[in-house]
Amino acid sequence: MAKEKGKVRLVKEGDLQAELLRTFETAVDLSDATRAAMIELLNQKLADTSDLYSQTKQAHWNVKGIHFYQLHLLFDQLAEKRQGEADEIAERATELGGYALGTVRMAAASSRLPEIPIDINAGVDYVRALVERYGIHANAMRAAIDEADEAGDKDTADLFTEISRDLDKDLWFLQAHLQVRD
Repeated sequence: MAKEKGKVRLVKEGDLQAELLRTFETAVDLSDATRAAMIELLNQKLADTSDLYSQTKQAHWNVKGIHFYQLHLLFDQLAEKRQGEADEIAERATELGGYALGTVRMAAASSRLPEIPIDINAGVDYVRALVERYGIHANAMRAAIDEADEAGDKDTADLFTEISRDLDKDLWFLQAHLQVRD
């Protein structure tokens, strides 16, 4: 991320095209470099969280099988939590003077999560797919905590810590459906 006059240039990983992002003045006392790094990190977490929200809703809409009703409700509750987290992440980016990249297309272009398979419908298959994606996201969120902390942005680290706790709990809820011992 390179600072230009009043703007931050973000080059997406694997994408040669750069996007100019608007920045705004703020009285937040973090350095410009820290704010730019945190805005980039927050936008990455926003993309991943928004994608996880939509994939969880995809499972909610399409799940079938003997445990339909319970999983339908669980997936909806999980999606609602991700939606709230996306809002918190986006707002933190703008608090730092950044521009939140929050459309579905922006999330799809930047998400690091694999796409949920479209050839499944059984409850257990959706649970497995979500376990994989929630695990990836939870682990990346823990790494983001460290990154924000090392950059000196305790507030962003705290936001990520709160989200991480919820992700781990929700991952446990999903994994418990698959963890049976004889």
